[in-house]
Amino acid sequence: MNAPRIHYAYFHGFRSSPNAKKGNHLRAVLADDGIELLLPDLNQPSFASLSVGAMLAHLDAQHEREGRPIWRLIGSSLGGWLAARWAERHPEHVDSLVLLCPAFDIKNRWPKMFPSGVFEAWRRDGAMDTHDAAGKPARLHFAFYEEASRERQWPHVSSPVTVIHGTRDETVPIEGSRTWVRDQENATLIEVDDTHDLLASMNVIERAVRERFGLSTE
Repeated sequence: MNAPRIHYAYFHGFRSSPNAKKGNHLRAVLADDGIELLLPDLNQPSFASLSVGAMLAHLDAQHEREGRPIWRLIGSSLGGWLAARWAERHPEHVDSLVLLCPAFDIKNRWPKMFPSGVFEAWRRDGAMDTHDAAGKPARLHFAFYEEASRERQWPHVSSPVTVIHGTRDETVPIEGSRTWVRDQENATLIEVDDTHDLLASMNVIERAVRERFGLSTE
């Protein structure tokens, strides 16, 4: 019997893209081992019209295109939550995950994340002036928040998971990861002295990816 095919993917965060620094750094690192790290574009159908359902459908379509392999997933921020959500939906196709400051609980976090009055104005107006991953002006529709709020805020993942989270993360506070890891059967939390971008912790991330995915750490 043939061994299952293992594919690797990195899910970028909100207001990011396949050009994400961490994703491309890890793609180069894994390429040295002969591993291709896929970086799907999660701005589906577009950043202004962002839709969780469209993101998950895009990932489902990629899964089909790749021949329904077994996945090892890395997800950053919003991409971390999406990776956990996709793994919850397809447990038989996810071998393991590494989540970087995963953005759980959008429903309760986002109203508190904006300056006073901004979230209410976004709800009232139906769209908010912001910018996309390239820094171009964009109006993000409020329907994204409404749809995300209807999804599972704390996905249950049966696959082994390593979570890396910065103790100084002010965008997605580490308490969410602490809570989530306690409720999973096979999850490990690595706390680092870093902010949300984790760019000062790339060595920790590289080692965690190698250890979680059973790759050489030499």
